Amino acid sequence: MWHSAAVRLPSLLLILLAASACAPATVSIARGAREYVADDYPQVLQRWTREQGLVQAAELDQLLNVTATYESWDFRWAYVVRYAHDYRLTTTQRRELLSRTLAESENVHEFYVALYGTKWRWSDLTKPESSWVVRLIDDKGNETAPTQLARIKPGPLETRYFPYTTVWRQAFRVAFPATSADGRPTIAAQSRWFGLRFAGPQGNEELRWEVRPDEVEKTAPAETAAP
Repeated sequence: MWHSAAVRLPSLLLILLAASACAPATVSIARGAREYVADDYPQVLQRWTREQGLVQAAELDQLLNVTATYESWDFRWAYVVRYAHDYRLTTTQRRELLSRTLAESENVHEFYVALYGTKWRWSDLTKPESSWVVRLIDDKGNETAPTQLARIKPGPLETRYFPYTTVWRQAFRVAFPATSADGRPTIAAQSRWFGLRFAGPQGNEELRWEVRPDEVEKTAPAETAAP
């Protein structure tokens, strides 16, 4: 890279200090009806988004910077409310879209991922020569490979609803099964956290979503009430 180490050092230190000072809030995995309005979307997006960078200490380069949003039940509800507002959907259209997207969350854990790596080709998760593999993990030791991994060309929808999307990053949709082949949940019901692990010959990093302590010992029943 053309930047000198003197230029990069302050920036990287600021990134690391900011990350340590602003710990992400815990999330609620409880299902059920929400009362969101369109203006709630930015706050909900922030709640379900994580970012991490893997720094090569010797050269002070970021080998990988990843931002990912977990499209949880809660996130999907807020997303549909915002989408319906922006596109002026009818009440019926909104109800149908909400029902469909919440049903999808029963079968998959889906993430929107935007990342930057020092080598563009090596950072393409869909390529055999990629430097990175991605796995869904939790604190109980579960590790799951994706069943769907698609690189997408961001358009107005992605740049509007996932504003960390830029021309300098590659964007992907990554989906994992909600249950394994033997029927066990891929995210254990009593997990204190779950997340994404990016690993390869250059190192590894994890993005974690910490679950609210009061929900660790219980699993909320699914409800699909219309908004």
